[in-house]
Order: sequence, then structure tokens, then C-alpha cells
Amino acid sequence: MKAHAIKCSCHSVSKTFIQKETQAIHVLKDIDLDVRENEFLVLLGPGQSGKSTLLRIIAGLEQPSTGEVKLNGKAVCGPGPDRSMVFQTYSLFPWRTVRANVEMGLKFHGISKEERRVIGQKYIDLVGLNGFESSYPHQLSGGMKQRVGIARAYANSPEVLLLDEPFGQLDAQTRYLMEQEILRIWEMEKRTVLFVTNNIDEALFLGDRIVIMEGKLPGQIQTIHENPLPRPREHDALPFLELRKKISDLTQLTL
Repeated sequence: MKAHAIKCSCHSVSKTFIQKETQAIHVLKDIDLDVRENEFLVLLGPGQSGKSTLLRIIAGLEQPSTGEVKLNGKAVCGPGPDRSMVFQTYSLFPWRTVRANVEMGLKFHGISKEERRVIGQKYIDLVGLNGFESSYPHQLSGGMKQRVGIARAYANSPEVLLLDEPFGQLDAQTRYLMEQEILRIWEMEKRTVLFVTNNIDEALFLGDRIVIMEGKLPGQIQTIHENPLPRPREHDALPFLELRKKISDLTQLTL
């Protein structure tokens, strides 16, 4: 069997926050995890299990208290263009158009206006927002706002895409449509993806592997499941339902 190339790895990562100078909150403990190149890895667990903190450490937005994260074998010491993050909240600039929001990272990195326009339009088209380039965030639905965030993340050409419950604020129907869309985009523009969710069905539908976090602090990895379900996946297929029950029996999450 062919070995998988490792894109990102966490070695004995722990995180403790100090509040009011004396109170220690242990959020993560001894996380060991290898993320394969171009895989869609899902971090699944309830709230307060350390999922988002782990994602922020990989993004370089937080530093581990102990342990280290490596990307391509090099230690992660802070944010970098090799990683892009999409948040649960719609982190768009309300005074900028769709096009300007998508091109923000490119502008920051000194890309010329002409090149920004070409790259930005490519990803606006990819996420299905052609025709909305001049719209402002307040004119968009929730799903469309997250499409802008995804286009902006991809436009920066990251090696690793980090998504922190990006569909958590959407209604059920829009959420399902966006799950289909993120897979379509990932198939067309392969990246290593780490996706945080507390939804079992979402994890099964999206993930190549599912990392289950324990439902208490400090966050620890309970188990890791290879997802054997072929794509495209159907929520009502018997193998899907069987794996769903197996995972639900291991977690505190509702279906």
C-alpha cells in the first residue's frame, strides 16, 4: 500500500490559558496528529472540546504551551501564506464588495491590480458568485457570504485550508448545499483541508478521516476513523447510517 505524504503534523501539543493571572484553563492535552497531503480531515466533537483552539494553533494564531506543529517538516511559529482560515462568523469587510473582499489578501501581498482581478475572478467563478462581484456583504445571504470567505481563502493559494464550523450559522438546507459545494471546490482545487464541526452527518459526508475529540477539557483525541464510504455519499445509504451509529455511540453529540 502506498504511503501517504504528511503535510502537517502536531506533536504533543498542549494549550493552557491563564485567566486573572492565577486561574489556569487546560484546553488541549498531548495532541499527536498527522494530516495527509490533500486529504479532507474532519475534527469532530462537542463545544468546549478544544477543536477550534487546535485549528488556531495550526493556523499560527495561537502558540502551543507545549509541543509543536510542523508544516512540510518546518515548525509553525505564526500565521503564514501557506495557511488560510475560514471562520464560523462572516469575517468580511462590510464596506467592500465581493471582489474587493476576495482580493484583500492578494492586495496585502503586493499583487498587481491586473493580476488580482484575474485571480479573484477565477475563485469568484469557482464558488458560484459570478454576477455578484459588485455586491456588498449586506446584500448577500449567509451561504453566499461564506462562499466569499472560501473564495478569499483559496485566492491566497494556501497549502492548507482551515475551516472552523463554517456552516454552523446556516439553516439545514443551505448547510447541506454548502457541504456539497465545498466538496465540489475541493475536488477541483485540491488542498489539505482541516474542517471543524460538531455535526456527525457533516463529518461523515465530508471527511476522508474523522478525528473524534473527547467531550471535555482538556481536549484530547479519543479516536480516529478512516471513512470508507465512497464519494458521492448519500445520507440515507445503509453504510452511511451504520457508520453514523458507530460514531454516535462514541460521542456526546446528537445526530
